[in-house]
Amino acid sequence: MTMPPVYFDYLNRFDIEDLALTDAEILAAIEDSLTMQGRGETEIEPRTHIRPRAGVEGHFNVLRGWIGGEIDSAGVKVVGDFVDNYKDGRPSEYGLLTLFDPRNGAPKALVDATGITEMRTGAITALGAKYLAPKNPKVLAHIGARGTAYWNIRLLCHLFDFEEVRVHSRRPESREAFAAKLEADLGRKIVVTEDWQSCLEGADIMVEASRLPEPKVMFKTEWVKKGALVIPYGTMSTVELNLTDIMDKVVMDDWGQAHGIFGALRAHVDAGKLTADNLHAELGQIVAGEKPGRESADETILFWHRGLSLSDIALGHMMLGKAAAMGIGQRLRFA
Repeated sequence: MTMPPVYFDYLNRFDIEDLALTDAEILAAIEDSLTMQGRGETEIEPRTHIRPRAGVEGHFNVLRGWIGGEIDSAGVKVVGDFVDNYKDGRPSEYGLLTLFDPRNGAPKALVDATGITEMRTGAITALGAKYLAPKNPKVLAHIGARGTAYWNIRLLCHLFDFEEVRVHSRRPESREAFAAKLEADLGRKIVVTEDWQSCLEGADIMVEASRLPEPKVMFKTEWVKKGALVIPYGTMSTVELNLTDIMDKVVMDDWGQAHGIFGALRAHVDAGKLTADNLHAELGQIVAGEKPGRESADETILFWHRGLSLSDIALGHMMLGKAAAMGIGQRLRFA
């Protein structure tokens, strides 16, 4: 018997830029994948990490999963997270997504996932706010200016009409350039703050996406006002152990991602302050209508997302469909 030929599609960074994805397209693809997750139409494995002993600050994240339905793809994304890359003018993260046919294991696509990682993370942040933020939030506070930070703010501003958007990051030149890009792209004023407190205190939505080399308390629980939504997801924890004590609900993207060596609430899981029993819900359950999101104005809610392979697969699938329609990318022979 002659083996059937196997081809796979390839999209590089330039192809993805040419797709010119809209905010609505990105959010719709990720929201659909969350709905499928909430309905149990997916399979996800906890992420793993590779830490090379190369004398640098960095590691690789390996994410794996499967989505059914019309997507019907298994996928693996490997993304490097190297915090000092900015010194060489490189992005903090490089990523590669591989999609496979779950019927026979053949490769389907290879996609540059650097942009996917940033877009899908911003979409999860924004969709978490869609279901968990107070009604008509007025002040957005964001810590961090690299990697996923741009898409966090861009997609949150797509969903909400904020009166004020504040940003802060460790290096003045980084936060100033970040604010200038946001102002140019979003057509709105961005307030640059000098420290964490002046950025975060009293905000309606508080996003912490810092890139610290090691855990360090920088985010004080006393700055969180009643009814706020707190979204801390830095690789290294910056929050106090008592943060979960003031929360009416804690939501995750996937409880299976709670255990590992990194994460904003790593210490809270280890100390037994956050467990499967006191976790309110996974975001997919809320999006699918299986569990409630925000139920009152005075609920203080924490949303911790670690990043899902399902989001990568869903966004990659959508990109490939649009690329095919536009004649973008390459089709390569594998076997």
